[in-house]
Amino acid sequence: MPTPSSNAAPLARHDAGALIGFAQSLLSAAGMPGDRARDVADILVEGDLLGHDTHGLQLLPSYLQHIEAGHLKTQGDPITLADHGAVATWDGQRLPGPWLVLRAMEIATKKARTYGSGTVTIGRSHHIACLAAYLKRATDQGLVMLLLSSAPAGASVAPHGGLRAVFSPSPLAIGFPTDAAPVLIDVSTSITTNGMTNRLRKEGKRLAHHWLIDENGDASDDPAILQAPRNGTILPLGGLDAGHKGFGLALLVEALTAGLAGHGRADPLEPLGASVFLQILDPQAFSGGDAFRRQMGWVAQACLDNPPRPGFERVRLPGQNGLVRRERQLRDGVELEASILPALTPWAEKFGVALPESL
Repeated sequence: MPTPSSNAAPLARHDAGALIGFAQSLLSAAGMPGDRARDVADILVEGDLLGHDTHGLQLLPSYLQHIEAGHLKTQGDPITLADHGAVATWDGQRLPGPWLVLRAMEIATKKARTYGSGTVTIGRSHHIACLAAYLKRATDQGLVMLLLSSAPAGASVAPHGGLRAVFSPSPLAIGFPTDAAPVLIDVSTSITTNGMTNRLRKEGKRLAHHWLIDENGDASDDPAILQAPRNGTILPLGGLDAGHKGFGLALLVEALTAGLAGHGRADPLEPLGASVFLQILDPQAFSGGDAFRRQMGWVAQACLDNPPRPGFERVRLPGQNGLVRRERQLRDGVELEASILPALTPWAEKFGVALPESL
């Protein structure tokens, strides 16, 4: 993705706790109960802490708009559609996505401690924000976590070889402990995301590579082709040459989320939301926690010790940079992308909530 030029002005830094309080205050003022507002604020800021700034506080204006429009419900509880020991399925009732996922994690963890694995699928959740933001909560307990999400109302990714969008970027995330730092994997099944293309389009910028195709199938780096009257699409992970891999993964995500939750693209169109697959595995029920950490610790270290090829300083594990960035930003303040607070300023003024001061 594009990187700031060397002469770009440094980004303002803000205390993470102050950002969480600010987001919680806005959500509460919009009508969300305090505990739910805190969960949503925590996950949004955790995304920024890890460096996923297209899926952190950048999402908050749209969440507030959806509350106002009635597309994001603030009251009520999910409906349990099925519960069979190790697995459960919920109708999320368009409730706040981060709050639903955190509650599902609690249930899935209890199931995993009993059965070795616990799975909760959720249909009709609202957007669940950054998937990586949940993983450390599981790995800190010595658990393995899988989290997949699809957006039945969103179609911006074409199947490999096709011209018309069928899928959303449909991310999948996996976190597992090692005998050192955890590995935190968060990838979309498309080669770039809606959040990044929308940001670059608004800024009049282009993508780093030709990761899109226009309505005629010609490769492009211009995010404007994704907006009407144009009818371009994002390519699957792997791009023009190897997009069959991302296409296959997108089908997997659809099966585990929409298929198992029973709500997806075959249903009448609803506003922005998500179908979710969440699974917790307890290594203690398999070979044991020590054996798991020993095996994955060896693999992780073999990757880190691998000689880098030209152009790379070193091999990095998924999530490694994010965890370093998280620690630094908790200490020195969170760097917010320049457009985020201006987009939230009208909401702060509307609700009488003070903007967080920079450090």
